[in-house]
Amino acid sequence: MPFPGATAARATDRHSSEDTDADGATDHEAGADGSGPNYVLVGAPLDATTTFQPGTRFGPDRVRRFARTFDDYDHHTGRSFSACGVHDAGDVAPWDDTSAYLDHLAAELRAAVLDDAVPLTVGGEHLVSWSGVRATEPDTFVVLDAHLDLRAAYDGNPLNHACVTRRILDGLGGADDDADDGGETHDDAADGGGDGESYPTVDEVVILGARTGSPEEWERAEATDVTVVPPAEVSEWEPSFSGSAYLSVDVDGADPAYAPGTGTMEPFGLAPREMHRVVRAVAPECVGFDVVEVNDRDDGQAAALAGKLLRAFVYEHADAHRGASGGN
Repeated sequence: MPFPGATAARATDRHSSEDTDADGATDHEAGADGSGPNYVLVGAPLDATTTFQPGTRFGPDRVRRFARTFDDYDHHTGRSFSACGVHDAGDVAPWDDTSAYLDHLAAELRAAVLDDAVPLTVGGEHLVSWSGVRATEPDTFVVLDAHLDLRAAYDGNPLNHACVTRRILDGLGGADDDADDGGETHDDAADGGGDGESYPTVDEVVILGARTGSPEEWERAEATDVTVVPPAEVSEWEPSFSGSAYLSVDVDGADPAYAPGTGTMEPFGLAPREMHRVVRAVAPECVGFDVVEVNDRDDGQAAALAGKLLRAFVYEHADAHRGASGGN
C-alpha cells in the first residue's frame, strides 16, 4: 500500500536489472506525462540498534496506514497532496550489515536527487537519517528530537541510533576523537565503514526539543556548530541558518502523551502543534526530509503524527518551489 496520495512503485522487483542503475539504486518511475516525480518517498524499516523498545521495522507501514484518513486538500497552502508529484518507491529492506545497508540506502536516495526529486524517508530507526544527509549534502541538519544523539559511540558502536547527529556532524572520524558510554574507540576498517572521513558532513546542526543527553554530549553541544533549542523555546524559534537544510523528525521529540509509539520515550516534550510549525517554517529551505522512530507500540498516535508532518513538509515545500498547481 503506497502512502495515500502518492503514486505507487512498479510491481516489478526493485532490484531487477530493468529497474536499477550501475550503482544498484532504483530508477524512479516517470509520471504519466513523461516527467519524473517531485518527491520520492522511501521506507527504511531499519530496527537494528534500538536501545529500549524495538519495533521501528513496522514504522513505514504504520505511517502509510494511519495517513489513510487524512484529507488530500491542505487549506493553509491551497494544495492537494495528490497533485504534488509524490512517488512512493516502496521500502528498502535492511539486512544484517548495518553499514552496508546505510550505504545502499544513501545510493537509493541519491538516485532521487539525481532525478531532481526531493527524497522523503520514513523510518525505521534514526540512523537512516545519515543516509539521507549523505545523499543530499545539505549545509545544515535541523532535527526535532528528545535526545542530543551526539554520542561518539554507544556501547562501543558508532553506528547506533543514539549517535546519528554526531555522525552527521563529524562523520565516522568523530568516533575516534573521543569515546563515551562504553569507552571504545572505533576502527572504520573493522566494521566495514571504510574511510569515514570521506563521508559528507554538515556545517552545523540545530537540535529542537532536546531534553536529555550524556555529559559528553552536552559538552559537544557547546561548540559553535551546534545549536540546542530546549522544548520551552521551540514555539518561539525561527530559522536563521544559511544555505540548504535537511529536516529530520524523530517522533520522540513529541511528548509521549502525544506519540507513545516510539522506542525511547522522554517526558516534557513538544506538542504536535509546535512540531508542525517548525516543519512548515523549515521546509522551503530543505533538500531532504525524514520522519523516524515510529514503532507499533501504540494505537497509531505516533504514526498519525508522523504522516501528518510528512504531508505538511510536502505542502510547504511544494508551495515554495513548485508551480501554482504543485505539480511538475
